[in-house]
Amino acid sequence: MEHGKEWALTTTAPAAVTSSELLSVVASRELAARRTVFAGIGLPTLATELARLTVAPGVEVVYESGVCGAHPSHLPETIADAVLITGAEAVISMPMLFGCVLQGGHIDVGFLGAAQIDRWGNLNTSVIGAWDSPSVRLPGSGGGVEVMANSREVFVVMRRHHPRSFPAELDFCTTPGPDRALAEGIRPLGAGVTRVITELGIMARAGVGEELRLVAVQPGVTVDEVRAATGWELRVADTVAEVPPPTGAELRLLREDVDPDRVYLR
Repeated sequence: MEHGKEWALTTTAPAAVTSSELLSVVASRELAARRTVFAGIGLPTLATELARLTVAPGVEVVYESGVCGAHPSHLPETIADAVLITGAEAVISMPMLFGCVLQGGHIDVGFLGAAQIDRWGNLNTSVIGAWDSPSVRLPGSGGGVEVMANSREVFVVMRRHHPRSFPAELDFCTTPGPDRALAEGIRPLGAGVTRVITELGIMARAGVGEELRLVAVQPGVTVDEVRAATGWELRVADTVAEVPPPTGAELRLLREDVDPDRVYLR
C-alpha cells in the first residue's frame, strides 16, 4: 500500500510517544498543501520527510547548503551531508540560493528553531542572559534572518515550552519578524511566523499586526497549563482544538522509514 494512503488508516497510537516524535508528527501535518520547504537539520527534517510520506507527497525540500529538491536515501546528519546531493533536483551556490530562491519568493514554508520566541514571532538564537556576559552562548542566525524575511510563512518547532523560552522580552533578537522589521523601515516579503508547535500545543498568527494565540493543545494539556508556561499574557482562540495524537501508522513511518537509525529521534 502506498505510504500516502496507509498513514491515515490507523488511528490507534502506541502508548509511548517521545517528545521528538510528537513534535515531528504534529509539525508534519502542518505541511499539507505546501510545495517548497526550507528545512533545517533535526526536527524540521523529520517533519518534512514524514510529510513527504503522508500529507505532502510532492513537497520539495531546500537546504541551506544549496541543495534543492533533495531525495536522500537516509537522513542527513548535517546540511552538507553528501547524501543530500545524490538524486537532488539541483545544487546551487549560496549566492543563488539566498539571492534567487529565497529573495525571489520561491519558498512556501521556512522551518526554524529557536531558544526563545516572543508574542510577535521574533526569535533569539544568540545568547541567553546579557549580551556582554551571557549564561549561554548560542550558534547565532545562520540563514535565519533571510528565511524569516523571504519565506511566505515560517513554522517554528520548540522542544521546550516554559516562560524562559517564551518570554515577554527576548534576551536578544537574532531574527526579527515582519512587525519588528517594518518598525525599522524594512519591508520583508513574507508573513513571518504563522505556526509554533510545542509539546503543549500550537500557537498561530495570520501575519503582520497579530500576536501569537493558542489554537490547539496537545492531548491531556489544558489551556491554563499553556498560559502558565508562557511568559506573556497569551491570547487564546475562541475555540481551542485538541491535537489528535500521533497514529500508529505515522509513528511506524517515522521510526521505520524516516529515522530507523535514531539520528534525531530521542
